[in-house]
Amino acid sequence: MSLKGALIHFRTITKHRHKVIAHCARAGILGQGLLHDLSKYSPTEFMQGAKFSTGTRSPNEGERETYGYSKAWLHHKGRNRHHFEYWTDYDPVTKLITPVKMPLRYVAEMFCDRVAASKIYRKKDYKDSDPLDYFAKAKGRRVIHPETSDFLEKLLIMLSEKGEDETFGFLRDYLKHNKDY
Repeated sequence: MSLKGALIHFRTITKHRHKVIAHCARAGILGQGLLHDLSKYSPTEFMQGAKFSTGTRSPNEGERETYGYSKAWLHHKGRNRHHFEYWTDYDPVTKLITPVKMPLRYVAEMFCDRVAASKIYRKKDYKDSDPLDYFAKAKGRRVIHPETSDFLEKLLIMLSEKGEDETFGFLRDYLKHNKDY
């Protein structure tokens, strides 16, 4: 790990975190935003992130290309409930790992996270359709509860078609008046 890689990674994850905090505030879940992705600063995640950081894509991709898996991602997804990968469990009937429906507040944070990540990685080329495009690329390969996927996609489509103000306003209102989706 070079000092330059560590600085690039630190700047990238901190910019991302600050964007998520701002988005969570707009969605009415500031507390979650303040706690968002703190595990990225842990040695397990930070060291690998710094080693594989480019500033243009997730360092987990580089780690996967090198080792065949990402130790940082395995650590991260097991500690951060805004990732749908966290929400899988063993089904005693089917004997398979099965997706579990995410609680609404974590889907809202996941939406904020995806928008922020698109902004950080796309920089000045960001468009409100980018998070939806990214979501759509892996739609058939994702292990996510269908209701969770549908609600997230609804938010991403709304963002793409109606913009941030309307989408964050809808989400803030929805969170105030609903416990589920």
